[in-house]
Amino acid sequence: MSRLRATIRALKEQMSRCNLCPRRCGVHRLGGEAGYCGIGAEPVISSFGPHFGEESVLVGRGGSGAVFFTGCNLRCVYCQNYDISQLRNGQTISVEKLAEIFLRLQAGGCININLVTPTHQIAAIVEALERAKANGLRRPIVYNSGGYDLPETLALLEGMIDIYMPDMKYADSEAAGRYSDAPDYPQVNRAAVKEMHRQVGDLVLENGIAVRGLLVRHLVLPGGLAGSEQTFDFLAEQISPHTAVNVMDQYRPCFHASQYPPLNRRPTEEEFRAALDYARQKGLRIIQ
Repeated sequence: MSRLRATIRALKEQMSRCNLCPRRCGVHRLGGEAGYCGIGAEPVISSFGPHFGEESVLVGRGGSGAVFFTGCNLRCVYCQNYDISQLRNGQTISVEKLAEIFLRLQAGGCININLVTPTHQIAAIVEALERAKANGLRRPIVYNSGGYDLPETLALLEGMIDIYMPDMKYADSEAAGRYSDAPDYPQVNRAAVKEMHRQVGDLVLENGIAVRGLLVRHLVLPGGLAGSEQTFDFLAEQISPHTAVNVMDQYRPCFHASQYPPLNRRPTEEEFRAALDYARQKGLRIIQ
């Protein structure tokens, strides 16, 4: 059995009593049950196509080949894509169809295949990647996650993912529990980022385009809720002083955010500037 086939088998076995992600909810997804993520065994997507709103190093001329997967293993009260992640709007497709989508994105000129929120659907994704690669898929694969990933599952993906792009949402367990129903997020997230970096190292660019490595996204939240300084300390001191990070100012109140002050407002310019300046002080590589 090839290594890739063995990985697919292992990932599917994890879904029999699902422990693909840190939730370890234990449901029989292969038997038709839905996990905490709201998804069973088959891939469910909301949309796909060239995406020009990502970081410039992922876009190039052809755009990033984004596939938006339905469902999520987090419950962020401020999620900007809540219709996909929590209301689970999307279409169930076959693994064969997903492989075709990857190839269509490549044929359309996309410079990578961008798996958006793949954590809970990774078994079907890897199976589709196997099929697509056998039929000529050659683009770098981007694992674009909320950062709530199980290191043991990530270890199975070694050699299949070219660019890891996780969020680092929180440095504080209380905030993670209150706003995303994941009090263990900080420790799980840091362990996941360590495993991601172990596999792919620092971000590598060729002619200004990312081809391999780790790129961390950090969304600045109002009131310091994201723990920006602690996060940048961790990256600089425990991952790499050259870690690529996108310090993002896109937060706006969405979904249930109005019920959770200070999430009912945007970060001030001073809050965002303080976070960005601190990342620069730590010597991190700022990507936009």
